[in-house]
Amino acid sequence: MEQNNHNTIATFIHLSTFSRFFIPFGNFIGPIILWAANKDKSEFIDAHGKQAINFQISILLYAIIIGMVTIPFFAFSLLENLHFLDFNLFDTIQFNITKPSSLLYIGGSIGILAFIGFLLELLFIITASLKARDGNIYHYPLTINFLK
Repeated sequence: MEQNNHNTIATFIHLSTFSRFFIPFGNFIGPIILWAANKDKSEFIDAHGKQAINFQISILLYAIIIGMVTIPFFAFSLLENLHFLDFNLFDTIQFNITKPSSLLYIGGSIGILAFIGFLLELLFIITASLKARDGNIYHYPLTINFLK
């Protein structure tokens, strides 16, 4: 019966990452609170808590990197036709929708990859929750182990 309780706590540690849709930084706050309150109860809970927190930190790091790569592509493609030394700037702004820049395609492709990454993140969280419910250890792919 106690192992079943540990499985439930580990499952909720993973599922608490979905609280980010309701609470800012809930994907960090929820797992950290559940893990800190229950990590001394078993190694199983401790391992799942560390995995969930490490995965969320890794996802944040990857999102920052993708954002730093993507934003300049969009900025340069939007500002391509602007002349900053022209005093009549607002009279000369032109947006050419019929011929987008190749930079926009590159930035858009990276944005699509980020969306696919988001869907994979949801899939990994659900998989980890199901593994925890069944009493198995789950290691998220592409996770940097900040907490060991």
